[in-house]
Parts: sequence; C-alpha cells; structure tokens
Amino acid sequence: MLKSTGFSSSWRNSLGRHSSKQGSTRVFLCGGHKRYTSYMEAENLTELSEFLLLGLSGAPQLQPVLFGLFLSMYLVTVLGNLLIILAVSSDSHLHTPMYFFLSNLSFVDICFISTTVPKMLVNIQAQSKHISYVRCLTQVYFLMMFAGMDNFLLAVMAYDRFVAICHPLHYTVIMNPCLCGLLVLASWFIIFWVSLVHLLLMKRLAFSTGTEIPHFFCEVAQVLKVARSNTLNNIVLYVATALLGVFPVAGILISYFQIVSSLMRMSSTESKYKAFSTCGSHLCVVSLFYGTGLGVYLSSAVTHSSQSSSMASVMYTLVTPMLNPFIYSLRNKDVKGALGRLLSRAASCP
Repeated sequence: MLKSTGFSSSWRNSLGRHSSKQGSTRVFLCGGHKRYTSYMEAENLTELSEFLLLGLSGAPQLQPVLFGLFLSMYLVTVLGNLLIILAVSSDSHLHTPMYFFLSNLSFVDICFISTTVPKMLVNIQAQSKHISYVRCLTQVYFLMMFAGMDNFLLAVMAYDRFVAICHPLHYTVIMNPCLCGLLVLASWFIIFWVSLVHLLLMKRLAFSTGTEIPHFFCEVAQVLKVARSNTLNNIVLYVATALLGVFPVAGILISYFQIVSSLMRMSSTESKYKAFSTCGSHLCVVSLFYGTGLGVYLSSAVTHSSQSSSMASVMYTLVTPMLNPFIYSLRNKDVKGALGRLLSRAASCP
C-alpha cells in the first residue's frame, strides 16, 4: 500500500545505529524533496502510493443501490449534454454566441462528471476504496479546472445576455465570433495555470501512512485536510477561490443589475417579459451551480459530519451537470425545436 521514499536499507540501518535519542533530527524525502523532521515522525511520513476513499456509506446492502443511482445519473448527464452539443452544432438557427457558450458549458459538464463518477463506479463494483496517489491528484486537478470553467462560462453567458438586452443594435458587432472564441480560450488559459499551480504545490505535501479521505472522490479541500503541513496550500487556495470566485460572480451580478435597469426603462410589459425570458434558463443554472457550491462549503465549514459533506458534494458534482440540459431544453423553444429536428433526422436514417 505504501512504498519506500528511496532510502537504502543500509542507510536506514546506519541511521538506527547512530541515532539513540528519540527526538534527534533526521532527513527524509517526500515527493522528491529533502525535508528535516524528528526520527519518530520520519518513520510515519513515507511516500504514499494510494489513499482510501471512505465514500457515502460502507453498508454492503446499499452498494448496488448507489451503483445503479450513480450510473443512471452519469448516463443521463452525458446523453443530455451530448444532445445539446449535437443540436447546437447541427442547427444553423443556433449558431449564435449564446448557444456557442451553451455547447461549451455542456462539454465542460461532461468532462466534470467524467472525472469522478467512473472511478467511483469501479470502486463500488469491486468493493474497493483504494485510489492511487497519482490518480487522486489527477482528480483534484481536473475537478478544479472544470469547476473553474463552469464559473467562467456562466459569467461570460451573463455578459452575453447583458449585451443582447442592453445593446441589441450592436449585439452582432460586439459579440463577434472572434471575441467569443477569445473569451473561451482566455478562460481555459487562466484556469489551466491556476489548477497547475495547485497541483504542483500539492505534490510537495506529506501524508501519514494509511491516509483516509472521508469522501467518494479526491477534492482539493478534503485532501488538504488530511495533509501534514498545508499552510501554503491553504493560503493559495483561499486567494485563488477569492479571485476566481469573486470576479465571475461580480460580473454576473453587474450584468444582471444593468439588465434589470434596462428593463425598468421599457414601457411595454410584453417587451420586458420577452427580453427577460431569454435570461430565465441562465438564471436557473446560475442559481443551481452557486447554490449547490455554497451548500458544499457550508456543510464542510459548519458541520463535521463527513456524510453530510459527501451528500452536498453529490449535489454539486452529479445533480448540477445532469439538470443543466433539462433546464435549457425545457425552457427554451429554440433548443427544443433543434432537438426535435435532430431526433427526427436520427430516426429517419436507415
């Protein structure tokens, strides 16, 4: 389960012969870096090869239920978001900035849920709780990246609605294909490097033997809790969360403040309703995304129950990506029409 840090047996033997005091200082390696600690601590700080994911419940009778539930949610999420992408790409009526961002959001949601659920299903089926050290850090990296992309895309979609309602005559000029592509690429670039910095810092952390994570996947906050020394990582995490969270949320709030101000100046009630109806789906997705994210934060900060925190994370990582396609398809007649035409063409094919 654990592998040696690379010390030779002869070195360890000589260490035992020359160290008679329990608190004497010795050197050990963790993640390829030399560190100094007491001899007793060095024995417990070997380099991890895997973690143990405790999951939602260890009851054997619940495992088939959880497996069927998570598998169904995963398939529905992938199929729903894939249909959105195909409908947007195949229908010329949906080749607009709003649906371009929507297809990117669907792609990110597929990647987001695929980062955690397949491994979780394998563990449930095999009745195993093990996850390798490398796979755990990989999960942390991609979870941060795709969650951050969701954050950025929702802010960009709010800006798109602001331009469409407040500057309708200049909409096609402002939201040109070059700007839309630049906004998406800039979002990927920023979140890629922020997630990479977190990953590189986490590789320097030391863990005790037999480390257990009270979760069904590796999340950055949960991994930092079980680390020995995580002060620098926590500082970077708080700063990154503040910057990457505050700016997109502030952009969404400012955009909708301008939208509401513009709607209040309209004299016709019908015009107000028609303009604001285009924001309904986006507002539902924003409320769901930030509502479940806030629930995860509050559940981990207020209560010490790992089960309640895991349940909140299930809502955030599984339910939100699954509901997004339904919100946009059920509330948007253009998407419903495109999906109908896509399914009819698929049914007519021999």
